[in-house]
Amino acid sequence: MIRPKSIEGAQAVFFGRAGGVSEGRYASLNCGLGSGDDPARVAANRARAMEAMRLAPTALATGYQVHGIDIAVVDAAWPKDARPKDARPKVDGLVTNKPGVALGILTADCAPVLLADPEAGVIGACHAGWRGAKAGVAEATLAAMVELGAQGRRIAAVVGPTIAQASYEVGAEFVEGFLADDAANARFFRPGKGPGKSHFDLPAYVGARLARAAVGSVEILGDDTCADEDRFFSWRRTSLRGERDYGRNLSAIALGS
Repeated sequence: MIRPKSIEGAQAVFFGRAGGVSEGRYASLNCGLGSGDDPARVAANRARAMEAMRLAPTALATGYQVHGIDIAVVDAAWPKDARPKDARPKVDGLVTNKPGVALGILTADCAPVLLADPEAGVIGACHAGWRGAKAGVAEATLAAMVELGAQGRRIAAVVGPTIAQASYEVGAEFVEGFLADDAANARFFRPGKGPGKSHFDLPAYVGARLARAAVGSVEILGDDTCADEDRFFSWRRTSLRGERDYGRNLSAIALGS
């Protein structure tokens, strides 16, 4: 569990895989409703995460993430932990100005981003895989925060545990798509081991998008979800092994300390 120091006036917590009740490939703090884990265990894990944040078990709000840029404004009336999964809004960003609500992002290599403007009492969270990051999910989340009264220069942003560049090999078509957007994106790639392969720095790319949006500060934690099996779940690590499913890491933010 990581509590970054750069966010003040809000609780920002990046939970790893330790401290839960799930077993096997989901051991132990799997908080993913979309995983194949026992739903009762997932619910217990999510309640444990809220307990660690000194919040009610029903405080956690998470969306049905689809690698897009749609954002939901969460208030006290939004039903928490809705099932089935398609009952949750299909969004990759959440914002609120309501105390007692925890905005949650679920990842297993994608970048979780937590944001706060404590002066305005506005927080946000987004799920930034490469598709969402490239499409502008961070900027869309910031815009939704501004609509609630936040100011960009006051917003502190933290990019949490993410697959690191050393673990993230991609093909030439992937690189070309980013260079077509902006030739300067070449700085986020370095040569890979195989012909036509490169390594992509997703957290640095997300951080650069946030900085370009003129937020007050950007912190990148630098933990590698793929390489650190003891601490984090990872989709890529699981897929390279030919395994069928994987747990999800929870990142959450709530107003107050």
